[in-house]
Amino acid sequence: MTQYSVIGAGVAGLCVATELVARGATVEVYDPGGPPGPHGCSWWAGGMLAPWCEFENAEEPVLRLGQQAIDWWSKRTQVTHAGTLVVANTRDLPDLRRFSRRTEGFEHVDQAAISRMEPDLHEFGSGLYFAGEAHLDPRRAMQDLYRDLLGKGVVFHSRLAPAQLENAIDCRGLHARDLLYDLRGVKGEMLVIRCPDVTLTRPVRLLHPRMPLYIVPRGDGIYMLGATMIESEDSGRITARSMLELLSAAYALNPAFGEAEVIEIGVDLRPAFADNLPRIRRLGRTIYANGLYRHGYLLAPALAQGVADLALNGKHSEMVDEDRA
Repeated sequence: MTQYSVIGAGVAGLCVATELVARGATVEVYDPGGPPGPHGCSWWAGGMLAPWCEFENAEEPVLRLGQQAIDWWSKRTQVTHAGTLVVANTRDLPDLRRFSRRTEGFEHVDQAAISRMEPDLHEFGSGLYFAGEAHLDPRRAMQDLYRDLLGKGVVFHSRLAPAQLENAIDCRGLHARDLLYDLRGVKGEMLVIRCPDVTLTRPVRLLHPRMPLYIVPRGDGIYMLGATMIESEDSGRITARSMLELLSAAYALNPAFGEAEVIEIGVDLRPAFADNLPRIRRLGRTIYANGLYRHGYLLAPALAQGVADLALNGKHSEMVDEDRA
């Protein structure tokens, strides 16, 4: 039986390893950062499985392949199937109408319906409800994949992979720019807050004029706030402007968020190609799987299936970059 070496234990690497093992392959994983943790970009994700909402400014494969991700994750970790609610303040209703024209899979909801779904958002007069969407806790999801792989005999190496590996699959994200020259970093900034005075049961997107906000419930009054997508290679610190705008947008959603406690601040660089779609490339003896952009948990299952198809069967999925593979 052929052994495969997966380099990188972020969401891409763990999904690739999971898919290979499910098809009977022997796998080992190399990541000098060790098990999943704050060192990885995937740790700071929102965990929204929202293909219809993301279609607002994404290419068609995000919608089609992202729908498949909900079932893939539901078989492997806890997924909350509560949909997504999109709202806007009265002055921003043109943005809500624009959002509706560029998406699908939603129903219009009025103030009464919003109040029934999310009583703490009762002041919003209209919104869009995407019933088919879901969300997960990224940290729990990664730990679940990691533990499952350990239980199936996958060996994890907390050191650099040897320079020459047979059947290597590189899932290092931006660290692979030494060979993937067209890969770029897109900065994301997020906050984890504690606000027991607000109860939300599903991800909510607020169409805000300066910074469209998404907020994802983590349970026990914990929420993840995110919004920013900055073309920057600097992953050092969150900017003061981003911090103020994230908190201001949350306050606009519900003034009780003004009393929230900020418990974590996260900054990461997401790997992306020019069209913000992932790629699978074979260079020499190594397969490179990269470019998940902001769609890590949404597109990682399809990326992993494409890698397994190529590695095990020589099949080229739509993600294989034919010009370079």
